[in-house]
Amino acid sequence: MERASNLQHLTTSNNLSGWLNGFIGVVIFSGSLPATRVAVLEFDPVFLTLARASIAGVIALCVLLLLQAKRPDRSQIFPLLIVAMGVVVGFPLLTALALQHVTSAHSIVFLGMLPLSTAAFAVLRGGERPRPAFWLFSILGSALVVAFAVSQGLTASPRGDVLMFLAVIICGLGYAEGAKLSRTLGGWQVISWALVLSLPVMATLAVYFAPSSFANISTPAWLGLAYVSLFSMLIGFVFWYRGLAQGGIAAVGQLQLLQPFFGLALAATLLHETVSIGMFAVTGAVILCVIAAKKFAK
Repeated sequence: MERASNLQHLTTSNNLSGWLNGFIGVVIFSGSLPATRVAVLEFDPVFLTLARASIAGVIALCVLLLLQAKRPDRSQIFPLLIVAMGVVVGFPLLTALALQHVTSAHSIVFLGMLPLSTAAFAVLRGGERPRPAFWLFSILGSALVVAFAVSQGLTASPRGDVLMFLAVIICGLGYAEGAKLSRTLGGWQVISWALVLSLPVMATLAVYFAPSSFANISTPAWLGLAYVSLFSMLIGFVFWYRGLAQGGIAAVGQLQLLQPFFGLALAATLLHETVSIGMFAVTGAVILCVIAAKKFAK
């Protein structure tokens, strides 16, 4: 009886820690698209993707060496490559390209589909089986976001919207694969090793695609690059992967529905972009979906 009570207490503690870590990760990620938007105004999107991964990769390598982290075994290499493809290369590149065509406020709306993408890959790759009601609220939340995007006129920049949609799909795969691997390798180790595995290629290409001169790059653009390199590419994932592993990929993944709220606030505050009442109304509705989905996640 006591053993069962202790097990239940441990499970509850892990769930709470998972949601807290996941929430911190989401707050950090919320600044990614506004920061990318600032940086991509002066940096080429391909170079920006390569540079942020290279900077984060060097930092990750130093941390791994300093802490003498255990190397991943052979069976973990392929999952790490999937993580790298999804969150080190795919999502940053696709969003940087998209932000040449749409505002950060518009692109943030698409992030409302990330929880559904993550949950789908949690089933396909993580072996999770949420209850049917979970899918109802997850789909409802994503549908609200998509409906709002359509009401704003997707035809205004179909290229940007398609790029954001592809970014959401590949990011969901990277999140689910990384969270699954975090259960055995550790959250910060997963993103660190994924960055290190990508480093030789990304650093070489970063040098090749580097602009001939950095003299005209403004301070805001450098700050944008610094944020996406340190926080979006590394620190945010330390909390995010730990949260997904502790609280469940599909369940904690629903916290991503809150990301548009924080991102829109940043876009309005820092970039002075127009944020309509409708955007906040949709965000409020999807928050209710997060609460409902959490209840039926397991």
